[in-house]
Amino acid sequence: MSDAASAVSDDNHAVPEIDLPNDAFDAVLDALDALDPDEHLRFEGFAVSVDDALDDGPDRYVLDPVGDNARTGLSERDLHAALAERAPVVTDWYVFERVIGEFGPRRAFIRWIEDADGETVATRYAALAEGIERAWGELTITARITDRGERRYDVRHEADAGTPVTDLDAYDDPLDARDLVKLDAKGRYRPLKTAPTLRDGWVFDDLGPKDAYEVVESIYPATVANWHREREGDLDVTHWRETMARQSGIYGVIQTWDRGEGHEHVNWVAEACCDDSQCLKRREWEYDDDTDLDVDGGDGVFPCREPCSVVVSAARKWTRLESEQPRTYEFELTPSEKAQVEDIIDAVADGRIDEIREADTKEGANRYRTRFLRAKLFDDVGNLGGVPTEPDEEDKE
Repeated sequence: MSDAASAVSDDNHAVPEIDLPNDAFDAVLDALDALDPDEHLRFEGFAVSVDDALDDGPDRYVLDPVGDNARTGLSERDLHAALAERAPVVTDWYVFERVIGEFGPRRAFIRWIEDADGETVATRYAALAEGIERAWGELTITARITDRGERRYDVRHEADAGTPVTDLDAYDDPLDARDLVKLDAKGRYRPLKTAPTLRDGWVFDDLGPKDAYEVVESIYPATVANWHREREGDLDVTHWRETMARQSGIYGVIQTWDRGEGHEHVNWVAEACCDDSQCLKRREWEYDDDTDLDVDGGDGVFPCREPCSVVVSAARKWTRLESEQPRTYEFELTPSEKAQVEDIIDAVADGRIDEIREADTKEGANRYRTRFLRAKLFDDVGNLGGVPTEPDEEDKE
């Protein structure tokens, strides 16, 4: 094996041969020059330093200065050969310390993709050679490694996992992701970027770490940042009551909707808007610091730190609707018709209408069965059971 390539193993994990790029070696030299006396440049399993007594000489490098088998008096050429034998570890250091660089959400996210904080370099490089897949919302992110230790990423919809790149619309500019998230598969505007309505049929292939991060952030804005804050224990959560207290203008009416035993109205809002079927975030906000909601917050990988604009807008509408005084309406339904009304409401609420076939009249929300119910129960002006609604006042919106 030449000095320019390395293949090692960790337990039963065979690591692919990795060349030591000149950029990585130059970065090591720069890092060594920047060290204070008695400091070491640490890698996984070994370290490198400069001999203080020979810091101006040609043979000034020390390999494993803190180990029992320290190699001293190494020239730059000797150091290159030694590091080339350990190319996977050196390139791993180079990727995270120099290519990605700063500590923060991006670095943490890229490390999370390959479990860099939990697995050895050998284990990770063996897995990267095959391709490591991670789920992020509706995305599948695949990380691979080149023969120079560089990371390359494929970002696509989970529905397209395993589909050849040539069968998908391929993009390479992270800014293109902004257009992909605007409309769903039916061409309808997506007001909530974390709704599970991301259309498929596209791929961002062969991206570097920074571009892969930008694609993910463009598709799911701020999700990585909030995920990172949560991991660091710094997630700032703004609960319902505080969020609604700062609403003004047309949204100020929500502040009046703060009544009911156990704040069940907020439970209804959370159940309607914050279920996994409606939003991929995991709700972390509650009613207030001292009062939790009764509704599960979901299982999403990224947290929701406050009621979003969709929730606020919907709550404004419900505030007005719930301010109406209840009335009693009387009309007759057969037991099957009552069950059918319940089926229709469930199907609309769960977004299953398009899944119900026209020929399947056993389904309560079947279109023909629903039209039959309307023909039977509605009068000529659209009143159920012929009973007029007669609201107390007109909707002022």
